[in-house]
Amino acid sequence: MGNADNWRPSAASRALKSRAQQLSFVRSFFAQRQVLEVETPVLGRCGVTDPNLSGISARVSAAGRQGGWLQTSPEYHMKRLLAAGCGDIYQVTKVFRDGESGRRHNPEFSMLEWYRCGFDDQTLMNDVADLVCSWLDCLRPHTLSYREALRRWAHIDPFTCTDAQLHARCGQWMEPQQLVGMSRDDCLDLLMSFAVEPRLGLDCPVFIHQYPASQASLARTSQVGGFAVAHRFELYINGLELCNGYWELADADEQRRRFVADNRLRQARGQAAIEQDDAFLAAMDSGLPDCAGVALGLDRLLMLKLGASSIDEVLAFPFAKA
Repeated sequence: MGNADNWRPSAASRALKSRAQQLSFVRSFFAQRQVLEVETPVLGRCGVTDPNLSGISARVSAAGRQGGWLQTSPEYHMKRLLAAGCGDIYQVTKVFRDGESGRRHNPEFSMLEWYRCGFDDQTLMNDVADLVCSWLDCLRPHTLSYREALRRWAHIDPFTCTDAQLHARCGQWMEPQQLVGMSRDDCLDLLMSFAVEPRLGLDCPVFIHQYPASQASLARTSQVGGFAVAHRFELYINGLELCNGYWELADADEQRRRFVADNRLRQARGQAAIEQDDAFLAAMDSGLPDCAGVALGLDRLLMLKLGASSIDEVLAFPFAKA
């Protein structure tokens, strides 16, 4: 027989009330800026090709199709709205990622995603700082390049080091046999997770930007200091990654190439290839406005507000109790 109290919520009433206040704050923030609230599907026809994300497939039969996906982000659908001329938009929604559980992760979590037309990544960082710092009543973030962060805390230059140097640096956490087959970006992600992230935003929030172009995902890229970098940023507070933002890629042909490259990497890793989202690509073909967008984890923002050490403290019913 299970625990008789397992039906009770994990979050205390204080956390539930703070979540409601957070939602009210978010809606007021965007209403003041005349950003339109939208709603897009949680259950979509397609998943995402990103090798670093594991979607959750759904057994559904409808509209002449078999199967679907719980969305890892509302991005593709929101960009279809942008291409249709909706202008500045935001959304509060539930998103789903398989295999993600732990102190900072739950397979189902709340995401705030928004897009501002005519913004680039630098302008959007100001928007993010306005929202986050107003809600948390904290110092405004300073900005640090990805290269400088890796140099400072991982003691390696991510743009000029050799693969052998990267593997040697990762040997602190991985056995030699575990390093076999790890790509350059796999190694950099490991260093970011273990050597850099725990030190970020301890005294003051910090934006990390100018990621390597190989980590651009859906961001534009350009040359900075002789190296190809992505117009991407992440915000860290107390070692916690809070959001991921881009000056959005608007080139449909480049997007197709990235989808193909994603699936090639997925198959090399033994992951299943994911069908490309043709409706999203058609929207890109029709013309995505010049814009920047960001996805922010609302559960993590609430953890920071309340000083919670585990995401379970801010969720009424985490997956173990769902």
